[in-house]
Amino acid sequence: MSEQPRPPKPLYSNVSTAVKSPCISVCRLDEQRVCTGCHRHVEHIREWRSADDQRRRQICQEADALRARA
Repeated sequence: MSEQPRPPKPLYSNVSTAVKSPCISVCRLDEQRVCTGCHRHVEHIREWRSADDQRRRQICQEADALRARA
């Protein structure tokens, strides 16, 4: 019996669509490494794919706070 190759792992570990991404496809970072389009810090952008819905809501709230200060 030959071993079948394993299927590739999914690109996203959390594909929930319950919390919509704030990305608006502008994708330019300012001096503080915050996107001028969605107002997320680069670390939050990286974290988004693996974050659960609760964490995604927190990231969106932090982005809203940064947007209000801009």
